[in-house]
Amino acid sequence: MKNILITGCSSGIGYDTAHYLKKIGYKVYATARKKEDVERLNNEGLDTYLLDVTNPEQISQTLDMIIKKDGELYALFNNAGYGQPGALEDITTQTLKEQFETNFFGLHELTYQALKIMRSQGYGRIMQHSSVLGIISLRFRGAYNASKYAIEGLCDTLRLELMDTNIHISTINTGPVKSDFRKNATKMFKKNVDMNNSLWKSNYKLELLERKESKDTDIFTKQSDVVIKNIVHALEAKKPYPRYYNTLATHLLGSLKRFLSTSSLDKLLLKI
Repeated sequence: MKNILITGCSSGIGYDTAHYLKKIGYKVYATARKKEDVERLNNEGLDTYLLDVTNPEQISQTLDMIIKKDGELYALFNNAGYGQPGALEDITTQTLKEQFETNFFGLHELTYQALKIMRSQGYGRIMQHSSVLGIISLRFRGAYNASKYAIEGLCDTLRLELMDTNIHISTINTGPVKSDFRKNATKMFKKNVDMNNSLWKSNYKLELLERKESKDTDIFTKQSDVVIKNIVHALEAKKPYPRYYNTLATHLLGSLKRFLSTSSLDKLLLKI
């Protein structure tokens, strides 16, 4: 039975992927950073561990437990992450660092440690969860954009460095999917952005707060199955794709970036 370690399984894509892969026969190690989520996932029948990706010791402990149980790590889905909205002039450097600690440095640390195992065993699959916002940028998403662009560079380099191995790196570019992502992003916005003293106050109210609920029901927002089917392909294909676009929004915006000039694309993105 092939195994997989998945981060960020408390809700959304990580949660749905963990349950689906278990259902079709994978040995799933689901992780979450809060004890209450670990207990809930365990009660739902998942083999779950406490893992904050910003904690290298927890990463080592989790990988050690998997190796002791199975003697291998077939696959890793680096899914943990969150969004930090706000104009860049309202985002402190410390807030930006915190965004990178989870979305990028945590992802790299887990990849770094997992690769030692996969190099030793001679095979493995790693799926790195980027975003449509790792391809194009939207205003008020600068911290998140930057963290996902960094993942793009990391993955592109890893593919080149692992080209002559049986370790496959796949970048997962996901557009809007129904989950708690927007709700959690709103919490981070209220925590770290001084909206009332911002030049963007009226824009924040209209674009980040009032439109939040309607965004979850627009034609571009899809269920998590659009991502899961690509995760399964990345796990099972003899030659998994180096990149998987998920949702119409990702396909559309990814194509427009290739064909439009920078100034034309900027004008379009300002309307989104």
